[in-house]
Amino acid sequence: MKTFTFRPKLFSSLKGYSKETFTADLMAGIIVGIVALPLAIAFGIASGVSPEKGIITAIIAGFVISLLGGSKVQIGGPTGAFIVIVYGIIARYGETGLIVATIMAGAILVMLGVFKLGTVIKFIPYPIVVGFTSGIAVTIFTTQIKDLLGLSADSVPADFLPKWQCYFENIGTADPLSVVVGIGSIAIIALWPRISKKIPGSLVAIFAMTLLTYLLRRYAGVTSIETIGDRFQISASLPGVAVPDMSWDVIKGLFPAAVTIAVLGAIESLLSATVADGVTGDKHDSNQELIAQGAANIVTPLFGGIPATGAIARTMTNINNGGKTPVAGLIHAAVLLLILLCLGPLTRHIPMACLAGVLVIVAYNMSEWRTFRALMSNPKADVAVLLVTFLLTVLFDLTVAIEVGLVIACLLFMRRVAETTNISVLKDEIDPNADAGISLGAEHLVIPEGVEVYEIDGPFFFGIANKFEEQMVALGNHPQIRIIRMRKVPFIDSTGIHNLTNLCRMSKREGVQIILSGVNPTVHRTLEQARFYDLIGKENICSHIDLALEQARKELAARHPGKR
Repeated sequence: MKTFTFRPKLFSSLKGYSKETFTADLMAGIIVGIVALPLAIAFGIASGVSPEKGIITAIIAGFVISLLGGSKVQIGGPTGAFIVIVYGIIARYGETGLIVATIMAGAILVMLGVFKLGTVIKFIPYPIVVGFTSGIAVTIFTTQIKDLLGLSADSVPADFLPKWQCYFENIGTADPLSVVVGIGSIAIIALWPRISKKIPGSLVAIFAMTLLTYLLRRYAGVTSIETIGDRFQISASLPGVAVPDMSWDVIKGLFPAAVTIAVLGAIESLLSATVADGVTGDKHDSNQELIAQGAANIVTPLFGGIPATGAIARTMTNINNGGKTPVAGLIHAAVLLLILLCLGPLTRHIPMACLAGVLVIVAYNMSEWRTFRALMSNPKADVAVLLVTFLLTVLFDLTVAIEVGLVIACLLFMRRVAETTNISVLKDEIDPNADAGISLGAEHLVIPEGVEVYEIDGPFFFGIANKFEEQMVALGNHPQIRIIRMRKVPFIDSTGIHNLTNLCRMSKREGVQIILSGVNPTVHRTLEQARFYDLIGKENICSHIDLALEQARKELAARHPGKR
């Protein structure tokens, strides 16, 4: 296996970098920085931390991902996908637990990149990805109902069904003005693209509703609309580095959460980079991108930040506004830093109902309801996977959903690979016209009496090894010689070797000789390392079916000297 090469896209992009490219990156970076501001604040609050921590995450993670990433246009930062898992970790382990889990997730992502496992993430079945994202979207929408309606419920349960029960029980406490702000924000974000696609609707909604709330408070004495300042103290500065306690007990307890963050981050970042490739025509480096995502999630929590990954919406905003290289991502981080330092205190006037409206739109865009509906007409197995993943995400926990989803993905993969492996039995003759494995010009190869030929077409791994052994037993035949053709077996694993060994030992007890035919070099080396040849003898390992049949005749002649 080739070793990993550290090659951030920024370094190659700076070769031949021009003034025109910088101008394009500058404009795109400024616009993306402005677009990222309301989302960073909303994601931070929805995740259970203060709003400036969402901005800090966008600044530091955005900078690191652009600096070290494997995509020219990827923009990193906090995303809606992490809201559910972050909120759950904080509720159970506190912010210190979140910091530890995020650092561990970063280390896992770095290892995935170093060991070149970036492409493996792409093998996760599409129904599972849609089930995750749709479930997360429903959960995000559910968490925003209290702020959207201005409910005065003191404490809202964490679980999905009890949460909705609480909402219905407290619906009478809804604040009409908060409802107007929330619904008005949704309407502005949904309709604004008809007026302008350059200025983000979320920014317009926040500006308009913040101004309205401020005027109502100052001149009409309205205080029922809750703002960020009513709930949080805003710090307009970067915090110092704080290294958390990472004892072994803490690491063991948070490991499942860290795996969830890492898997979710890897899926979302590589999906975002792939979408960007389709628009720009470029090709990202999956392993380098995972290295960058990992580094960002190791560094960011040291400053109090939350998990980060590549963000599809911000990445597309970067592309649509002319971003060419990772420099645009670096500028986006610098813009957010300036906003935090210069305008941070002003964010306390933003109404919570407005941020809830922003997240409702985010949830709608994440829901992929059209894709979900289309997948419902797919084969029953895919529909079952989709619904199981979706329901686990909504009703239980994202960690459980990802763990079960990955197990389902592995089982589906094994099942589909096993389905591609066929086993056939030949007893009389082999037709050279229908078999490319026979020498050209050969006549029909007659299989001698007492010999059976078994053809394995596909990988001989644990998913098929048992099937082969079961077929041997089911046939109940006791020939004198079994020839196993392996010319179409690309690899064999430990279970395959174990089952093949058992078959040889069982056959030996029954007086049946095993001959292997057409073993390719890869399988040959694997069998040799497993000392398999000591069991049947090297003379019974043949490179071609002609040689295998000839060896079978010699064995028959040795067993029956007087018979021709």
